[in-house]
Amino acid sequence: MERIVNLHIEKLPEGFYLATSDNVQGLIAQGRTIAETLEIARDVAKKLLESESEETLGELVPASDSFNYPLVVGV
Repeated sequence: MERIVNLHIEKLPEGFYLATSDNVQGLIAQGRTIAETLEIARDVAKKLLESESEETLGELVPASDSFNYPLVVGV
């Protein structure tokens, strides 16, 4: 089952990106690019969610056939 996890991404002064989430306690991911940070965050979220109870998973919004996704494009 897929769930939507809202991430907060910020660029650190050192040039790295940091991802955290209010939805998944303990989710912290850091990468050199936004894409790398998202990939790491996905892996961390999956591991954290696999260890959570069904009650906690119920707090996350199930992925549906339609949802908004902010696409980041470098130009």
